Amino acid sequence: MSSSEENFDLDAISGNESVSDYDSPPPKKVTKAPAKKATKTTTKAAKLPARSKPGPKKKVLAPKDENADGDGLDDLEDASDDGVSGPIAVTNGRKDKTASEMYQKLTQLEHILKRPDSYIGSVETITQPMWTYDSENNRMTHREVKYVPGFFKIVDEILVNAADNKINDPTMDTIKVNIDVEEGTISVYNNGRGIPIEMHSKEKMYIPQLIFGHLLSSSNYDDDEKKLTGGRNGYGAKLANIYSLEFTVDTADKNTGLKYKQTWTDNMNKCGNAKITKNGKGEEYTRVTFKPDLKRFGMSRIDEDTVSLLKRRVYDLAGTVRNVKVFLNDERLKIKNFKQYVELYLSSAAAEASAASGGAALVKPSLIHEQIGDRWEVAFAVSDGTFQQVSFANSIATTKGGTHVNFMADQIAKNLITAITKKNKGATVKPAQIKNHMWIFVNALIENPTFDSQTKETLTLTASKFGTKPTISEDFMKKVQKSSIVDQVLNWAKFKADQQIKKTDGSKRNRLTGMTKLADANNAGTKYAERCTLILTEGDSAKALAVAGLGVVGRDHFGVFPLRGKLLNVREAKHDQIMKNEEIQNIKKIMGLQHNKEYISVSSLRYGRLMIMTDQDHDGSHIKGLLINFLDHFFPSLLKVPNFLVEFVTPIVRVSKGKQRIDFFTIPEYEQWLENTPDAHKWDSKYYKGLGTSSDADARYYFSNMAKHMIPFATTQEGDRDLIELAFSKKKADERKEWLRQFKPGTYLDHNMDEIPFSDFINRELILFSMADNVRSIPSMADGLKPGQRKVIWGCFKRKLKKEIKVAQLVGYISEVAAYHHGEASLTMTIVNLAQDYVGSNNLNLLLPNGQYGTRDQGGKDHASARYIFTELSPWTRTIFNPADDPLLTYLKEDNDWIEPEYYMPVIPLVLVNGAEGIGTGWSTNIPSYNPVDIIANLRRLMDGEEMVPMLPWWKGFKGTVRKVGDHKYDVTGIARKINDTTVEITELPIHKWTQSYKAELEAMIGEKGDGVIKDYKEHHDNVNVHFVITMGAKDLEKAEEQGLVEFFKLTSKVNTSNMICFNFEGKIQKYDSPEEIIEEFYPKRLAYYQKRKDFLANELQTQFERLSNQARFVKMIVDKELVVSNRKKADIIADLRKLKFRPFPKVSKAKAAGETEEVINQDDDAAEAEEAAGSTDYDYLLGMAIWSLTKEKIEKLLQQAAEKEAELLALLERTPRGLWNEDLDNFLKEWEKSCQEYESRSLLDANGKKIKKKQATLEHRKSLTIARPRKALHSDDSEDDFKPSKAAAKKKAEPKPKPKPAVAGPSKIESEDEKPAPAPKKAPVKNVAKKAEPASDSDLEITGPPPKKAAKALKLPDSDSDIEMAVPAPNKGKGKALAQEDGPKRKSYVSKLSSYPRFRPTTADDSDDDEAYVRPATKKKKIGQASVTDFFDKKSSTPPEVAQKPAARKPSGSKPVPAKKPPSKKKTASDDDEIVMSDTVAARAPAPRRAATNKVKKYIEIDSGSDDDNDDNDDDDMFEDD
Repeated sequence: MSSSEENFDLDAISGNESVSDYDSPPPKKVTKAPAKKATKTTTKAAKLPARSKPGPKKKVLAPKDENADGDGLDDLEDASDDGVSGPIAVTNGRKDKTASEMYQKLTQLEHILKRPDSYIGSVETITQPMWTYDSENNRMTHREVKYVPGFFKIVDEILVNAADNKINDPTMDTIKVNIDVEEGTISVYNNGRGIPIEMHSKEKMYIPQLIFGHLLSSSNYDDDEKKLTGGRNGYGAKLANIYSLEFTVDTADKNTGLKYKQTWTDNMNKCGNAKITKNGKGEEYTRVTFKPDLKRFGMSRIDEDTVSLLKRRVYDLAGTVRNVKVFLNDERLKIKNFKQYVELYLSSAAAEASAASGGAALVKPSLIHEQIGDRWEVAFAVSDGTFQQVSFANSIATTKGGTHVNFMADQIAKNLITAITKKNKGATVKPAQIKNHMWIFVNALIENPTFDSQTKETLTLTASKFGTKPTISEDFMKKVQKSSIVDQVLNWAKFKADQQIKKTDGSKRNRLTGMTKLADANNAGTKYAERCTLILTEGDSAKALAVAGLGVVGRDHFGVFPLRGKLLNVREAKHDQIMKNEEIQNIKKIMGLQHNKEYISVSSLRYGRLMIMTDQDHDGSHIKGLLINFLDHFFPSLLKVPNFLVEFVTPIVRVSKGKQRIDFFTIPEYEQWLENTPDAHKWDSKYYKGLGTSSDADARYYFSNMAKHMIPFATTQEGDRDLIELAFSKKKADERKEWLRQFKPGTYLDHNMDEIPFSDFINRELILFSMADNVRSIPSMADGLKPGQRKVIWGCFKRKLKKEIKVAQLVGYISEVAAYHHGEASLTMTIVNLAQDYVGSNNLNLLLPNGQYGTRDQGGKDHASARYIFTELSPWTRTIFNPADDPLLTYLKEDNDWIEPEYYMPVIPLVLVNGAEGIGTGWSTNIPSYNPVDIIANLRRLMDGEEMVPMLPWWKGFKGTVRKVGDHKYDVTGIARKINDTTVEITELPIHKWTQSYKAELEAMIGEKGDGVIKDYKEHHDNVNVHFVITMGAKDLEKAEEQGLVEFFKLTSKVNTSNMICFNFEGKIQKYDSPEEIIEEFYPKRLAYYQKRKDFLANELQTQFERLSNQARFVKMIVDKELVVSNRKKADIIADLRKLKFRPFPKVSKAKAAGETEEVINQDDDAAEAEEAAGSTDYDYLLGMAIWSLTKEKIEKLLQQAAEKEAELLALLERTPRGLWNEDLDNFLKEWEKSCQEYESRSLLDANGKKIKKKQATLEHRKSLTIARPRKALHSDDSEDDFKPSKAAAKKKAEPKPKPKPAVAGPSKIESEDEKPAPAPKKAPVKNVAKKAEPASDSDLEITGPPPKKAAKALKLPDSDSDIEMAVPAPNKGKGKALAQEDGPKRKSYVSKLSSYPRFRPTTADDSDDDEAYVRPATKKKKIGQASVTDFFDKKSSTPPEVAQKPAARKPSGSKPVPAKKPPSKKKTASDDDEIVMSDTVAARAPAPRRAATNKVKKYIEIDSGSDDDNDDNDDDDMFEDD
């Protein structure tokens, strides 16, 4: 401790005796005064002048004094005592102290008196607001109180001791407190077990004397014992004794039959003799009477403020100590329990509030009280805006609260946040803000409590050590929620929000800066502001249209501001959302709107009118509604101002004919015009879906005819505000459902009116958006599809999609043909979702996922971009949607084009197969997936008239269990298995719990510091299966097993079927209670469609039969010369045909071949118009027949075809709708079983369909492959580079080896990854032997078949000028690579190209097996053929014998083949995917005469033999390049 820290004269501060300053030398004559004397200050002051004599010594001290601050403080202190030359005298006097005199040791009693703040708190009088007891008014009062904390503390210690005795002796029932202000004495009495009156075995004194007269004696030192008392440190009552002039203990002990009385005086320095008498009556009590040493507290008497505080403490005992009668000055207090005690405070608060309000009677705050177990009581009331608490821990008044108060307050605040959020989601409230409105009362008994100091004002014990965990009941919480606190908090939040929102208010000023997108009116904010109109547009393109229109009306009175997307729904929005929403803040500033202002006129605004300019679609209606909602919520008075809000309407359809033009503002109007106009088809129609469709010229026309296009909204009428709230408030969800139920198809808002009532806008226009939102979000029960999904499927059917297509391309196609009006991103996700097939997605994916479409690792979010992935129709899609049903469907029409049907009619209810989720307006849906086999079984039960069997949810590939746990409730559980005492294996997760998110849960169970129940985990899963191996402690695993591994690892998810909402066949929203109910409604409709299909097909067959019969009769009549057609007018011929009863067949679209029909949806209006002219085309099917139809063969063929159609018709008529349905179901089940087998085996197969071997491998690369073993399987790599290992040249020398056994040419076992495998050629590849050709022939090589077995010898090239040689040049020459070269990789795409090359020279079996060498060791002399080559061989005509019979040899070890005698130099070029190796001599050679068909010599492309999938007939020329 530095000298400066102990250099203060504490006597001058506290009035106690001072100790010698530790840092200064003592004066020569200093007498140590006993601690009890209080006269040192005067003595010291008297002696100070005498010390000034040896002043010159200061010069010696000055240079050595490095701690000037300490001496300076000391000097100032002494100077204040005598006012003269104190500093010099004191400094010089202390120099004479010896070291022993300078350092002192105090007794503990002396230290307590010298430093009271360490034990009892300050002994100075302080003023602070506190609760006291007002004796005059008999109530608690919160006021400014002057008191000495130390004095209050010593009395409190005695009171707490009396309360503690209730814990030690539950039979205690009385506490008596007497405060004698005149005498200055205080007496505390409690009955019950007294202090044992016996000698202490160790200390050799009576126990009462030990307890009250000796410091650090206590019964609370055993920390292993859980105590609920207030005492802890062994000071307590001794402090009261030390700070008392007189202290008397009087106790009676029934056990010893004695009474004990003893008195201490002079601050516990003098201990009187104990007076021990017999306890004849067997009493038990303890009474402590003491007279505080008031002078030590700077007090002359016990003042009124202190008395009121002490009385409050007595009332505290009455409220906190249960079942005890409390007397104050011999008068029993009426408080009997904690609840009555709390009422004192609430009555006081009500009285004070009443006085503050001028005497008006106010309602007392409601009290909510609860006792939690034996140790806790809590009471709650609403405060006046600041957090208040009155709390006790073991009867100690914790006036500053502590952990026990926080524990209770946090519970209540957390619960209230939930309640407040439910009531108003827009309110952003934090726990601290809720606590500001809480008044908490806590009475707790806590085991071994700890406090911040000896004054015990704050409890510091952590909640986990309370001994009990007090949890407030749900009933208590409900009562709290019903109190006024929720409204108070919301009002406060609204007040704060309003304050902040006011900061963003606009003002009426001429110029606004910082909003570059605003095209401000020139007169906005000026004296002409009322004439100005602000046009709010839907996006920048609409702004461009408005600005173009302003060219007509000028910029003085019109401003334009574009909105970005949809405006925020402010009705339940959080305050932060509103504050951060730029659109709302901008509108306020542009308009000059002021929060909470009541508007009677628009004179204070920057613009007098607000005009909404949106697209004429459903989303445009929604934007209008959101803006009306914003104004109604914040500025309702503005909607009462006439003509303030205006709507800009544009035509949705325009029809034109020459110079005539008619605009329609609604679709129903247009449809009505179509019906009423006979020649409507002669008019051209154009749809204006968005404002962006209109041109600048249109804009000028609109603004020129402003009155026609601008319709004001009517002022708000009674009920309008309720309707706006109905449409936008989340609290009105049920009412909104009823509102939507009453919707009638065909409803629309007629714009031919002078003003639009808000009620009409909500009920006739906005409701259309809500319905459209539901249609987009909720599937149809018929086909389980939403409109977006239906458009995709229809588009794929329309395109007759058989080959894969890039998703990005399909998106464009669907947008083009299916009138898709939303963003590309959402359409992409629709396609991706239709194709996904991981566990938990689709049971039946209608599209194939060719590429990365997402996995169960992230729940599909890990799918690739649309520009990288491909898709096509699944094989089973057309077994679900039978093409024969297509003509029966009701197709929709949009923009005058036919689009997808209203719904498809699948053979089974697809909505149950794949399930559905969606959130619309007022409605949402959640339908789990079911097993198609179960669905079909139930359908067949219905066919047989049997009862359906209840179905459980089911997901393809899910290995866990699904268990019904209640009505509409199911538990879906994963799989966890114990491997040994410390290891658990998890092999399945519940549905919709993804691998990555579960991994995060496991890491949480490990803990940040690794101190969790799980020690470690390892992952062995792939994209299909889940496999965690978890390591735990043996004891932890035992506990987990007791709890259940599934429950412990949270492997259960809940699925419910209580919200199965669909659109029914009538297009109305309907709720289904079970999947069986959906099947029951689906069954009759689907059966009726099979009857429709039968009728339709019968009609088609009948038509085709009659058509063929008529054609046959027509031809026969001409042949038999019964009918003459040549050199006659068509009209006359048609007249004859009618007389001869030939059936007319009007054309549907255009002349077609016999028997063909066209769907009605493709009918062309112009063609139809032409057809109507006098029925001139009715017999074109006869008159348009070809001349060769007059042959005998044609007549016979027509009659045969007619007979076949008649037979088909008769067979169809014998079939039943159930039979047709069962046939479809059987076809579907075949595809389903096939798909399930593929699904189960797909993780075990590679791209070539080969079974893979799973092993824990390490990284291998091409360099390591050449070093470790011969290079293998590189042909399957999709790289575009040639690989040239640097080690290749070193192996070149060791070539002369025995020739390997020849191999039979056959199909290669390794297929290309990019090419789909095709069936092997029908011809046996080994049967055709190559023909011999002249060795020196100049012609190109032509090969007709594969080499025979005997031809598998070392390749010896003929000495010819052939442009193609199969020999391999030495790789170290760097000129290129030959076909058999082992170093170069084999290209997968080479295979298909090789098969069509007409002059290909075959290699040996080993050469053809070059690729296979990457898979098997070269020492195995397995004979592998070359499928792609032999495919080609079968088709060609001749082969030079030398080439066919002399293939190159390879060493068994896989070394390089023997090079050619004269390897030609090669030239290498690259195409998109492949290496192209060309001979330098090819260009110089002319084709041989027998190859005259060849225009140009093709360049040879080196190709791998890895696939036999060729399309030889179609793609021959694709594999070559011309010179």
